[in-house]
Amino acid sequence: MKFGVRKTSIKKSISARTKGRTTRAVKKALIPGYGKKGMGALHPERAVYNRVYRKTTFGLGDVLKGLFK
Repeated sequence: MKFGVRKTSIKKSISARTKGRTTRAVKKALIPGYGKKGMGALHPERAVYNRVYRKTTFGLGDVLKGLFK
Protein backbone atom coordinates (compact mmCIF):
# COMPACT_ATOMS: atom_id res chain seq x y z
CA MET A 1 0.00 0.00 0.00
CA LYS A 2 1.30 3.44 -0.92
CA PHE A 3 1.28 6.39 1.46
CA GLY A 4 1.99 10.01 0.59
CA VAL A 5 2.38 11.71 -2.77
CA ARG A 6 1.48 9.94 -6.02
CA LYS A 7 3.74 10.35 -9.05
CA THR A 8 1.93 12.06 -11.92
CA SER A 9 1.93 10.70 -15.44
CA ILE A 10 0.77 13.04 -18.20
CA LYS A 11 0.11 10.10 -20.55
CA LYS A 12 -2.08 8.27 -18.04
CA SER A 13 -3.85 11.48 -17.06
CA ILE A 14 -4.83 12.26 -20.67
CA SER A 15 -5.88 8.65 -21.23
CA ALA A 16 -8.10 8.69 -18.15
CA ARG A 17 -9.79 11.91 -19.22
CA THR A 18 -10.53 10.80 -22.81
CA LYS A 19 -10.92 7.08 -23.40
CA GLY A 20 -11.98 6.37 -19.83
CA ARG A 21 -14.77 8.93 -19.95
CA THR A 22 -16.32 7.44 -23.09
CA THR A 23 -15.92 3.88 -21.82
CA ARG A 24 -17.67 4.77 -18.56
CA ALA A 25 -20.47 6.52 -20.46
CA VAL A 26 -21.08 3.44 -22.63
CA LYS A 27 -20.97 1.05 -19.68
CA LYS A 28 -23.28 3.29 -17.68
CA ALA A 29 -25.80 3.21 -20.54
CA LEU A 30 -25.62 -0.58 -20.97
CA ILE A 31 -25.05 -2.01 -17.48
CA PRO A 32 -27.68 -1.33 -14.82
CA GLY A 33 -26.10 -0.10 -11.60
CA TYR A 34 -22.70 0.63 -13.18
CA GLY A 35 -20.93 3.47 -11.39
CA LYS A 36 -23.42 3.56 -8.55
CA LYS A 37 -22.35 3.82 -4.95
CA GLY A 38 -22.17 0.47 -3.17
CA MET A 39 -21.12 -1.61 -6.17
CA GLY A 40 -17.86 -2.39 -4.35
CA ALA A 41 -19.74 -5.23 -2.68
CA LEU A 42 -19.07 -7.24 -5.84
CA HIS A 43 -15.30 -7.02 -5.21
CA PRO A 44 -14.90 -6.43 -1.48
CA GLU A 45 -11.09 -6.73 -1.39
CA ARG A 46 -10.66 -4.16 -4.14
CA ALA A 47 -13.23 -1.88 -2.49
CA VAL A 48 -11.29 -1.92 0.79
CA TYR A 49 -7.96 -1.34 -0.99
CA ASN A 50 -9.37 1.59 -2.98
CA ARG A 51 -10.93 3.19 0.09
CA VAL A 52 -7.65 3.06 2.02
CA TYR A 53 -5.63 4.23 -1.01
CA ARG A 54 -7.85 7.26 -1.58
CA LYS A 55 -7.57 8.30 2.06
CA THR A 56 -3.79 7.82 2.40
CA THR A 57 -2.43 9.27 -0.86
CA PHE A 58 -2.67 12.62 -2.61
CA GLY A 59 -1.50 14.02 -5.91
CA LEU A 60 -0.55 17.32 -7.45
CA GLY A 61 -4.16 18.02 -8.41
CA ASP A 62 -5.27 17.61 -4.80
CA VAL A 63 -2.59 20.06 -3.64
CA LEU A 64 -3.57 22.64 -6.27
CA LYS A 65 -7.27 22.31 -5.40
CA GLY A 66 -6.41 23.02 -1.75
CA LEU A 67 -4.40 26.11 -2.65
CA PHE A 68 -7.00 27.71 -4.92
CA LYS A 69 -10.08 26.82 -2.90
